[in-house]
Amino acid sequence: MRNLITDVAGVLVGNADDQAIASGVSVVLFETPAVASVAILGGAPGSRETALLEPEMTVEGVDALVLSGGSAFGLDAAGGVMSALAAKGRGFGRGSLRVPIVPQAILFDLANGGDKSFTVASGEQPYRRLGAAAVEAAGKTFALGTSGAGYGATTVNIKGGLGSASALTRSGHTVGALAAVNSVGSVTVGDGPQFWAAPFEQHGEFGGLGWPQRIAPGALELRSKDGPGTSTNLAIVATDAILTKAEAKRLALVAHDGLARAVRPAHAPLDGDTIFAAATGRRPLAGDRIFDLTDLCVVAADCVARAMARGVYEARALTFTNAKPSWRDLFG
Repeated sequence: MRNLITDVAGVLVGNADDQAIASGVSVVLFETPAVASVAILGGAPGSRETALLEPEMTVEGVDALVLSGGSAFGLDAAGGVMSALAAKGRGFGRGSLRVPIVPQAILFDLANGGDKSFTVASGEQPYRRLGAAAVEAAGKTFALGTSGAGYGATTVNIKGGLGSASALTRSGHTVGALAAVNSVGSVTVGDGPQFWAAPFEQHGEFGGLGWPQRIAPGALELRSKDGPGTSTNLAIVATDAILTKAEAKRLALVAHDGLARAVRPAHAPLDGDTIFAAATGRRPLAGDRIFDLTDLCVVAADCVARAMARGVYEARALTFTNAKPSWRDLFG
């Protein structure tokens, strides 16, 4: 176990980022099409091809899922991923034609100090290039923190980032999460180093600090970024279980509990909090199907909370003037 989403059989991850624009793309690539669904609980989402993930829709499998910075400009990333996958012969086939199925969600990182001239200038848009590069980089190991979709991410007080975590259920299914943390609020308790996700930490993966001895009243005061549209947390949970789309939908919904445990506030009007759930179909559910699915949901939510804290813990600050400090800059 690498403590990464790629511990799930059939899952690869590729990151690509651009230091100049201070943004990036993460791709979760499935070795064979995966059953997938999505739950969008934030008030300001940005996405592509998410409607087809609803249980009543026809498409059964997806080739990849994409998380990207860039706000709506970042939606170009899925086009780059599609081109790269089509060149490899992946996708829904009709004769010689291939149409890769690549849903995507984006976060807002346009105010982090990078060169965002692509938002007003004609010419190459960077996200299509980054999407294709992320496919080529896909593998079992990948960088966390200031990498991929988390490259330009921030929280209200410190640098955000890309995190991942994995675990086993009681019946032996593998569950993993990948999260890009760009929250309107905070993942740490007040002004201290402890994470809201502390009770779910495993093996000191984000510092092993536990809860503070006491939570001061000020730690519960609302802290949020100024202005609308500056945030959004994104996550993907994956499992090796055999699930229907309806079951994947339930998995995505319950996984949002982990997001709410890791960041305060969650699902705000200024966030576009989105979680995808995917099943690679390697192991059937065991015993009573509903109880085994419940185990998957609980573990997935815990993995999301851990991945979010880990993404911030592993991040490094950007090099621009007035860039948010990293957790390590402040606490060690």
